[in-house]
Amino acid sequence: MADLIEAPVADTTHAVAVSRIGRARRTLPSLSGKLLTGVLLIVGITLFGLIGPLFTGDPRDAGNEPLLPPSPEHLLGTTKLGHDVLAQIATGTQGSLFVGVVAGLVALLLALLFGVLAGYFGGLLDELLMLATNIMLVIPGLPLVMIIAAYVQNTEGLGALARSSLLVAVVLGITGWAGSAVVLRGTARSLRTRDYVAAAVVAGERPLRVIFVEILPNLVPLLAAQLIFGVIFAVLGEAGLSYLGLGPTGSITLGTVLNDAQTGQAVGSGAWWWFVPPGAIIALIGTGLSLINFAIDEIVNPKLRLAPAAARRQRRARRAGVGVTGEETAS
Repeated sequence: MADLIEAPVADTTHAVAVSRIGRARRTLPSLSGKLLTGVLLIVGITLFGLIGPLFTGDPRDAGNEPLLPPSPEHLLGTTKLGHDVLAQIATGTQGSLFVGVVAGLVALLLALLFGVLAGYFGGLLDELLMLATNIMLVIPGLPLVMIIAAYVQNTEGLGALARSSLLVAVVLGITGWAGSAVVLRGTARSLRTRDYVAAAVVAGERPLRVIFVEILPNLVPLLAAQLIFGVIFAVLGEAGLSYLGLGPTGSITLGTVLNDAQTGQAVGSGAWWWFVPPGAIIALIGTGLSLINFAIDEIVNPKLRLAPAAARRQRRARRAGVGVTGEETAS
């Protein structure tokens, strides 16, 4: 009799475990070509930024001949001041990734604060938070970043922090959260009407516990997508600020390398090895993160997940001369 009782219990436990694994797999992006390509690009660039500076030497060493073309001794040549371009790009990649990650996290935290709280609580708090969000959306992004960066960097008392990568990352983070906040607010408003959230409220759970336990876990794919978008915005924003001379001066980033190439007239002197590689790495960072973001979007929007299969069915039907519904097309 005990064996008969334990068997159904074991089968039920196994079924629950299989169901949980299935749900977990459905929340993960499927292994597609764009996801694999994006991950390989980002992992490769990250490893280059982390490990590259250990093997490329001092990026500020000016003891080399100026404007040397690529050679076995200097794989990407040298700058006008004799700096090794490969060493500068390796260190600059690390600096740009640091700015992107820090700015993305700052923007995500502000988007959570304004978006999720406004969407869950509603009422007057929603109106006040959305008023601040809409103001940030209306103000043009690049001029706002330039004004804040120029003001903060000229503020006395900041010392080395005034023109550091950390300060640039914080400035980019506090100016790039509004769009994500609007998206998170709409999703949080939808989730607060779900049965499990209502059950938690009826059970007497505190609002913050409901947000962290019931709502945020369901926002993980959307939060990942918004974080990636924030990193892309920050990497491109830092490159733009540095190109305009408002970037960090105490550290090297891909943007500062491009700024040095612009001020050193690399284009006019034909030193393509000075400005093409950093621009290409910035483009590859944006491409890789965008591909990963597209894969995450397929989780958030099921229509995007089903679109490739539908397109393949249509192509096969056209090649076979049959309509999608199975009817033969007129020849």
